[in-house]
Amino acid sequence: MPTDLPNLLTLSRIAAIPLLVALVALRDPWGDVAACVVFSAAAITDYFDGKIARQRQIVSGFGRMLDPIADKLLVGAALMVLAGHERLTGWTLYPAIIILLREILVSGLREYLAELQIGLPVSRLAKWKTGFQMGALGTLLAGDTAARALHLSFLPVSLIGEAMLWTAAALTLVTGRDYLIAGLRHAETDPRAKVKEQPKPPRPEPLVRP
Repeated sequence: MPTDLPNLLTLSRIAAIPLLVALVALRDPWGDVAACVVFSAAAITDYFDGKIARQRQIVSGFGRMLDPIADKLLVGAALMVLAGHERLTGWTLYPAIIILLREILVSGLREYLAELQIGLPVSRLAKWKTGFQMGALGTLLAGDTAARALHLSFLPVSLIGEAMLWTAAALTLVTGRDYLIAGLRHAETDPRAKVKEQPKPPRPEPLVRP
């Protein structure tokens, strides 16, 4: 397994998931503070692992494979643990569902296009979506309980997190649509999808009467 710094940072995002889940399960204000810190630190590694890899020119196949997987695992775990502990309720569940479905959609498109040796580049708008998404989840993991523990109860932390999550969901719909259109465009020209013309049956020979 590669042990260079970018890949270690990527692996750290996966390693942070069990700790994140355990901290939220404590249902303690300081546990929520720690969960926010752990998630935020893990989210920040997504920026630095790619930057370091490009600067040092150590982009590897292992990193290219694992980086998007680590992101989706971290986001999926955060959304599910928030929903499981009733920190996402009512209307707030809908942006969470949109975000999860978009991740599944893009993963499927990337898998299909990889078979055609076609990459699906990350757009600038998708980067904004990721920023709002990570910020929203970190804020929701902290919640109002962490705000009270830090003597910041005057801040509507949960409300801010919900607003950011809705913003991320809106950007998710736009970027997901763009990726879907790109995938469908390549699907229309997929050379493997061409139907082979069936050979015509031989014409019967005319009967010759004696």
